[in-house]
Amino acid sequence: MENFVVSARKYRPVLFREVVGQGTITQTLKNAIVSQHLAQSYLFCGPRGIGKTTVARILAKTINCEHPTPEGEPCNECESCKAFMENRSFNIHELDAASNNTVDDIRNLIDQVRIPPQVGKYSVYIIDEVHMLSQQAFNAFLKTLEEPPSYAIFILATTEKQKILPTILSRCQVFDFNRIGVEDIVLHLQFVSEKEKIQAEPEALNVIAQKADGALRDALSIFDQLVSFSGKKLTYQMVIKSLNVLDYDYYFKITGNLLEGNATDSLLIFDEILGKGFDAQHFLSGLSSHFRDLLVAHDKVTLPLLEVGTVVREQYLKQARECSVDFLYKALDICYQADITYRSSKNQRLHVELALLKISALKKKPDHSDQVEQTPKEEKKRVPLSAEKKIGKHQPVAREEKTVSLPGDKETRQNPVNKKRPVRRDETDIAQPVAGEIHTESSRNPPSTISIKNALNGNITKQPVENKTGDEKEAVREPLSEQPFTLEKLTQKWMDYAEKMSHEKPRFAAALRIHMPDMMNEKTIRIMLENKNLKEDFEQNLKTDLMDYLKKELNNYGIRLQIEVEKNTGSATSRKPYTPEERFVYLAKKNPELQNLKRQFDLDFE
Repeated sequence: MENFVVSARKYRPVLFREVVGQGTITQTLKNAIVSQHLAQSYLFCGPRGIGKTTVARILAKTINCEHPTPEGEPCNECESCKAFMENRSFNIHELDAASNNTVDDIRNLIDQVRIPPQVGKYSVYIIDEVHMLSQQAFNAFLKTLEEPPSYAIFILATTEKQKILPTILSRCQVFDFNRIGVEDIVLHLQFVSEKEKIQAEPEALNVIAQKADGALRDALSIFDQLVSFSGKKLTYQMVIKSLNVLDYDYYFKITGNLLEGNATDSLLIFDEILGKGFDAQHFLSGLSSHFRDLLVAHDKVTLPLLEVGTVVREQYLKQARECSVDFLYKALDICYQADITYRSSKNQRLHVELALLKISALKKKPDHSDQVEQTPKEEKKRVPLSAEKKIGKHQPVAREEKTVSLPGDKETRQNPVNKKRPVRRDETDIAQPVAGEIHTESSRNPPSTISIKNALNGNITKQPVENKTGDEKEAVREPLSEQPFTLEKLTQKWMDYAEKMSHEKPRFAAALRIHMPDMMNEKTIRIMLENKNLKEDFEQNLKTDLMDYLKKELNNYGIRLQIEVEKNTGSATSRKPYTPEERFVYLAKKNPELQNLKRQFDLDFE
């Protein structure tokens, strides 16, 4: 009986062109081989199962091939290629850094590097999982990696590039391998199915490719497992049952019910899913992915991001036309928040059911943004003032027609409702009524203001101003507060502000504690400072913020701060030193040696 070989080994690429999903890297390496521009150290990094070690072996075989093709591929017929494929080549050395990660192991490798190849051009050293080397092993390896013999080539492979020392990275040509796309994996699985004479549905292979998450080796391992279970035929239903994958139909059904606002059927489908043994969070994550795929299917530009089979793709396109983008945004947000808080929920089933109810309610909520309540003209009524406060200024309300008759207009005096005075162009900005304004007693008798024309003539009278909005009326009726305060309360707020500024501006906080304020009158606060420099600094950096704080805390917006400089009543020593020169003179009087130090080193003030 012939021994079974897993597909990952049986169909392992032996040529660069057979490598799946890494076309850029393989083409670069082939060009380097053809042009003889080989580096002495390479670093292949990327996720598991994407071909790092495979490409390293093909590269090692090709550079020692006796008759390489013009495209940079090995011939697989010469003695060197045959020895490599039969695992008896002395030119290729593989080291597993996970189990050989000590300094002694690297020293043995360095001793081995000194021996030139007996057959072929190069000795190739492939070190897998190189990030597992210890710090000391890395340091021992640095010199040899930087200046190896001309016949030695190192190929390092790792899944965790961030753990490699920068000094190692700088000595290597780094190739970042990508995750293999779903379409590439499906094509390779179809190739293996044909070779093995297995009938496989495209949707079944697509599910395997998605389950592999970009790793071709994982996809081939899953493929072998399913073939062992089902024999020579792979169907979509059998694959999702074996892999415990939730069918797409469940997501399409539950989304259709949510779009209709049918919460009852949605909960019943969710109960059926739980009855089949699926995890609630697994369903929640799958529903989020389903909404994401529907959002992707909305736009032709993002359609390539939809990694599903042809049949399922048509279903997504059909349902995407039934969903609005706004609905998908909100549904995604609900699923995302539910997924985050799932673990902390004590009743996890109820947690998911509430998320479904919220999504179902999205279609039940009426949209009032574009609806305006229309009232027939014959039913228009004046809104009382008490109702005006409840409605709000942004909501349109029907209002009574208001006309202005001109003196001497006979028709207008007889029928004032049908005849309106024309509005001149220069009056449009003033006399135009505001949309949604409610004409009440307060709007017909607005607060009075001062006429500018009469004020210039010296006759100050108050003229009524019409058509003021509600905000402007409030501004006129309610001036800024000027509540009286005591010196004790002022001192308390002053010290509170100093405490607030102790972390941000400690120097100013100390100055505030030293210079306490006093009150010249009810609205004027005064502080006395030692010199003009401190006054200027105080006014530029602190005064505005301090006054804003005091006005708000004291509830008095009419106060002002007067800053004065103390007058020198005595000798210079009666005033505290502030500037660098004053501080130096003050200290020099206590210690005359400072003057000698200043002259000796030729120091000056900044």
